[in-house]
Amino acid sequence: MKVVEVSDKLSKKQFLDVVEIIYKGDDEYVRPLDAMIEEVFDPTQNSYFNHGIATRFILLKEKQVIGRVAAFINFNKANGFDQPTGGIGFFECINDEEAAFMLFDAAKEWLKSHKMEAMDGPINFGENDNFWGCLVEGFTQPGFGMQYNPPYYKSFFESYGFTTYFEQITNHLDLTVPFPERFWKIAGWVVKKEGFSFEHFKINEADRFINDFETIYNDAWRFHENFTPIDKKMLKATLLKAKAFMMEELIWYAYHEGKPIGFIVMFPDVNQILKHFNGKMNLVNKLRFLWLKYQKSMTRARVVILGVVPKFQRSGIESGLFWHLKGVVEKNPHLKELELSWVGDFNPKMRVLQESMGASFGKKHITYRYLFNSSGSQDVRANSIPIDTKYKTKTEKEL
Repeated sequence: MKVVEVSDKLSKKQFLDVVEIIYKGDDEYVRPLDAMIEEVFDPTQNSYFNHGIATRFILLKEKQVIGRVAAFINFNKANGFDQPTGGIGFFECINDEEAAFMLFDAAKEWLKSHKMEAMDGPINFGENDNFWGCLVEGFTQPGFGMQYNPPYYKSFFESYGFTTYFEQITNHLDLTVPFPERFWKIAGWVVKKEGFSFEHFKINEADRFINDFETIYNDAWRFHENFTPIDKKMLKATLLKAKAFMMEELIWYAYHEGKPIGFIVMFPDVNQILKHFNGKMNLVNKLRFLWLKYQKSMTRARVVILGVVPKFQRSGIESGLFWHLKGVVEKNPHLKELELSWVGDFNPKMRVLQESMGASFGKKHITYRYLFNSSGSQDVRANSIPIDTKYKTKTEKEL
């Protein structure tokens, strides 16, 4: 077996096509669009290259590709841990531990050559809403952007020496079943409070909503470990790419006296259409896409992100945001399910919220960490977000 760095048109194609071997006969797998993966490794399209580097490897056995992996460093985050930490992702491999370990070794050596002392994986060279975590429970069809892999990957990571950095839970909501009455009572009270207003996203006012998103995100996420501000250019690019399948009324903002304080972003699950395309978006598939969209083939939506600024947390704003989705669902009865993905074990508040909505377990992913210095303990976990960041914000001001 031989590890080869991706460097030309052929090896790029081999990197993409190895999934045909790994997932042959797996009806749940949905091949991501080739173009979507290639964008991750294109410096002209991925702004993470402004502060990072990346490479890719394939594994050959004789002349057949049997695995792949990518390695990358986001310098904005790498040095924010106790040790400089890079990442690996887009890992795929046949059920052969020796082959998997060769790919992990290649990624590790590349990261070490760039002064890294640890690696997280499987993660993305981009935001964590896509291609993040190793699926360990719930091997059903993935929502768009969600990671899917064979069950044996868990053993590969853990046998190599990776340990759990955090767990990610995805819950599901059956939209044909009413939310708990207590939830709607709180929500109805919130939306009538003086000074509060709610508004859904409008693509023709995208810049305004992107600015509001930045304001909310940079306040609400600052207590997350190793926080970095949102990249507005990448956010805008993501929204424009999603324009073909987004529903404006599935993206809602909350305001207090005109100032943005919260949002929820949901997209119809375009994977329900893309599963027919085998990773290709050619002219024929573009026409098929329009037809399948017209046929209302997307019967579920994915909650990509939900956030409220600390000052208004524990004020029921999240319930108010969901309250406004009630009418949207009633007008679109083909929507049967919400996928709430994903919530880390470092975010107990959001888990409690999902339980209050009557959500049921769907999937579990694990993000692993591997420390290169094996003489020390490998058991390291992500820091939890404070339960009451509203109180913490007040305390900071007092100090």
